[in-house]
Amino acid sequence: CSLKHFRRIATRFDKLARNFLATVLLGSARLWLQAYESTP
Repeated sequence: CSLKHFRRIATRFDKLARNFLATVLLGSARLWLQAYESTP
């Protein structure tokens, strides 16, 4: 559900599936890094 906060993913600007998947992976990595940095 957190991925839908990224406008590009929620509206699916990309026409090709591989570009959309790459965007999803980058968004997931960003969310994971934010969670990883906030842990002590």
